[in-house]
Amino acid sequence: MVSGACATPIAHRVGSYTNIPATGLSLKTSTGRLNKPVMTHPLSTQYMTPPFLKLIPGQVPLADWCAIYRGATPVLDTACATAIQASADSVARIVAKGEPVYGINTGFGKLASVRIPAEDLETLQRNIVLSHAAGVGDATPVAITRLMMALKIASLAQGASGIRPATLALLEAMLAQGIIPVVPGQGSVGASGDLAPLAHMTAVMIGVGDADTPQGRMPAEQALASVGLTPVTLGPKEGLALLNGTQFSTANALAGLFEAERLFQSALLTGALATDAAKGSDAPFDARIHRLRKHRGQIATAEALRQLLSGSAIRASHLQGDERVQDPYCLRCQPQVMGACFDVLHNAAQLLETEANGVSDNPLIFSDTDESLSGGNFHAEPVAFAADMIALAISEFGAIAQRRFAPMFDPLLSFVLPAFLTPRPGLNSGLMIAEVPTAALMSENKHIAMPCVTDSTPTSANQEDHVSMAAHGAVRLGKMVQNLNVILGVEALCAAQGIEFRAPLPTSAPLQAAIARLRADVPALGDDRYMAPDLDAAARLIASGAMVNATKIPMPFILA
Repeated sequence: MVSGACATPIAHRVGSYTNIPATGLSLKTSTGRLNKPVMTHPLSTQYMTPPFLKLIPGQVPLADWCAIYRGATPVLDTACATAIQASADSVARIVAKGEPVYGINTGFGKLASVRIPAEDLETLQRNIVLSHAAGVGDATPVAITRLMMALKIASLAQGASGIRPATLALLEAMLAQGIIPVVPGQGSVGASGDLAPLAHMTAVMIGVGDADTPQGRMPAEQALASVGLTPVTLGPKEGLALLNGTQFSTANALAGLFEAERLFQSALLTGALATDAAKGSDAPFDARIHRLRKHRGQIATAEALRQLLSGSAIRASHLQGDERVQDPYCLRCQPQVMGACFDVLHNAAQLLETEANGVSDNPLIFSDTDESLSGGNFHAEPVAFAADMIALAISEFGAIAQRRFAPMFDPLLSFVLPAFLTPRPGLNSGLMIAEVPTAALMSENKHIAMPCVTDSTPTSANQEDHVSMAAHGAVRLGKMVQNLNVILGVEALCAAQGIEFRAPLPTSAPLQAAIARLRADVPALGDDRYMAPDLDAAARLIASGAMVNATKIPMPFILA
C-alpha cells in the first residue's frame, strides 16, 4: 500500500537552521565531526516542510519522499550503520582474495573482462566517474537533484553496495548543508542505471564539476570547502555503486507524481467552477451512480465535486424547467475521466514507492557470504512504466479541462453567458484568445505523453542492448506540469468570470472562496487589457494549490 499524502504546502520558505542529529556514520571534515548548525538549501520555487526527517532505508513512505522534494533534509537512521560497515568490510575481503570480481577489480560494461591490478583500483573508481560524467542539457532543478541524492543515500545505506560509511556520510552531509551538484538533465537511457546524471553527482564528491550552494554556484572543491567538507578518494566498488542505479529517473518521476496530485485536486476545482459557470447539472455526480461502477477514483472524484458544488444557488436556479437534457461529456463525465486518472496515478505511486525503497546498483554485495552478484537491478523498466502512466494522466487532465471552455464561451451552449465572457462583445474580445494557448499546450502535452517505455536502442557496443528510456520519460513530466498549470489557470479565470456573470445568484461557499483567492491576484476582466500577466498569475495560483486550500474541502489524495 502507498503511504499517506504529502500535505499541500501553503507558504514559501527559504531555509532553516538546526542541528543535525547523529547518524552513527563517521565523517572527517576540515572542521571536525559534522555536528554544527547548518542551513538547508534555499529553494526559491519550493516549499518548506519540517527541516529534518529520519530516513529508514527500505521503509520510506511516499509522504517522506514528497517532504524531501519540498525541502526537508533526510538524516539516516543510526540502525543502518552496521549493515553499511559490513558491506564495506565484505568488499575489502573480496579484494584481499585477489580473484577477479566485476566492478571491484575489473573494467566496466563491455570491458568487464579486463583485470585491474590492486595498485590501480582507486584510479579505476575515479576514472569511471570522470568518463561517465557525460551529461548534456540544462541543469536538473535543485529540488529534484536533492531528491535524487536522498534516494541514492537510502539505497546505499541498505548494506548491499559495498560503500564505506565515510563516503556515504559525505553525500549525506552535502545534502544537509546545501551542496547540490549541478546535474545535466539529459544523457541517460535508463539502463545501465542513470549513469551520466549520477556520475555528475559523484564528481562533486571527488572535487570535480560544479555545485549549487547557499552562496551560489561554484566549483565542486570550493563548494565543499565552503562548509568544511573535503573531497573523497573512492575505494573499490564505490564509484560504481554511486553511478549505478535508477535514482535520477525515480526522482524525476516522483516529482511528476507529487505535482500531478496537486494538479488533480486543482482540476477538480476548476471543473466544478466550469460546471457552475455553464449552469451544468450535478446529477451526474450522484453517489449512487458511481457506487455501481465501483472504481475507487471515480467514487472519490464524484464526492469531491458534490462537496465543491453543494449549496450553489446557481445550480438550484435550474433544477426545474431546464430545457437541456444532458450536459456535454466534459462536464458530465468528470468522475469517470478524472477518476480513471486518479487510479492510474495511484498505481504509478505504488510502483515508485517500491522502486524508491529498493537497491538498484550492480553488482550487489552479500556480506554474509562475501559474494558479489551481478544482475540487472539498474534497469529502470518499472520507473519507465510509472512515468508513462503519470504522463497519460496529466495529458488527460488537460484534455478534458480544455474542452470545458466551449460550454462557457459559446452562447448556444453557455445558457446566456456573453460571448467569450466579456460584458461588451465585439468591441472587446474578452477571453477569446486566452483559450488558444490552452489548446496549444493541451496538444503539446498529448504529443509529449506518447509512451517512452516502448522505445529502446542498444548502447555500449551491444552489451547494453535493451534500455528503458525511463530518464527522459520522467524528465518530460516537468514540462507537462508547467503546461497543465496554464491550462487550469486559464480555466479558473474563465469559470470565475462566468460565475460572476450569474450574479446575483451566488455559487457555493467553497467555490466563492476559491474565486476570492483568485481575485486577490487577478481582477475580473471588464474591457480588454494586456492578458499575459493574468495568465501567469493564474498558473502560479494553480501550481501553489492556493485556490484548492481556500475551499477547505477535503480533496482525494493519490498518495493516501
